[in-house]
Amino acid sequence: MHIKIFFNDKPLFLCDAIDEVMQPLIHHDDVIFMDELNAHTIKTIIHEMQKAPVHAGVFFNKNLSDLKKAFFKKFSLIMAAGGLIQNEKSEVLLIFRKGKWDLPKGKLDKEEKLEDCAIREVQEETGLQKVKLNKFLTLTYHTYHEGTRFILKETHWFLMKTKSGQTLIPQTEEEIIEIRWAKKDELPVYLMNSYPSVADVLKIAFKII
Repeated sequence: MHIKIFFNDKPLFLCDAIDEVMQPLIHHDDVIFMDELNAHTIKTIIHEMQKAPVHAGVFFNKNLSDLKKAFFKKFSLIMAAGGLIQNEKSEVLLIFRKGKWDLPKGKLDKEEKLEDCAIREVQEETGLQKVKLNKFLTLTYHTYHEGTRFILKETHWFLMKTKSGQTLIPQTEEEIIEIRWAKKDELPVYLMNSYPSVADVLKIAFKII
């Protein structure tokens, strides 16, 4: 098993096995590899992942739970939820925010359920009102700085269904300036100006729908 954490567009894999996914990575000069778990190695790999020459990282430990717990302690964890929304034409709803095509998502409010958060954020960011939550899809992780805090955001993604024809209203206060329904064969063009985590969500979604 592995957990993928994005530092900007660069993936760091926390893993408990060097499998067919990890094996090719660890032999690249631009990939950092760690297999010793302690405070120093965690600090080192976080530092290295932020360097331009490094394009990916692999942190191996036989106990993934221990590795995750130790690694996550170095960040302020923020929980979020979002949705991959399909209409009756099998089109996917994309939002354009901060110069990138994205999927609607947002931070979990105190005492809010993840499913409720996902629906609320979709409604707030897109103007959609009639949205039905179908099933859980996947988790994604990415890091960013917020002042002096180093944040790790854990986003829970859900597959949702809705009907086209509803008025779409971009939530401009969240810097969303455009919303579009995209056909499946159009998605590669949008993904050229998107985030790798969004591509991961779409890839998983289309395996099960």
